[in-house]
Amino acid sequence: MPLHLERINWMSSPPLAPDDGPIDFEHLARMTLGDPALECEVLTMFAAQSAKLLDQLAPLPPGAGALAHTLKGSARAIGAFAVAEAAARLEAALGGTGDAGPGEARAALDGLNDAVAAAQGAIEAFLSRG
Repeated sequence: MPLHLERINWMSSPPLAPDDGPIDFEHLARMTLGDPALECEVLTMFAAQSAKLLDQLAPLPPGAGALAHTLKGSARAIGAFAVAEAAARLEAALGGTGDAGPGEARAALDGLNDAVAAAQGAIEAFLSRG
């Protein structure tokens, strides 16, 4: 029985390395099915959540690794990959238990603060265009 070869039009995969911006808006559009109102809602929620989590993380309390993990997941969902990477670095520095040296964890938290500030700036710019 002969094999029939057909041309298949493949859908492109998302990039392995996201764009250089603080928010990958193409990823966000895929996750929100291209719904502009949902994009705005999700970005607004992320901005509020990330600010709240940073406040909770500031003293590096016990359980800070879980807070960093939460922020990492939320950031990945909206395409804030630099925030997700910074949160992962903090989570690793804390070793999941908060036992890291204060210098290592503090440096990771500083990096997370910078990444969140950049993402929040991009979110404000995006929402103000609306």
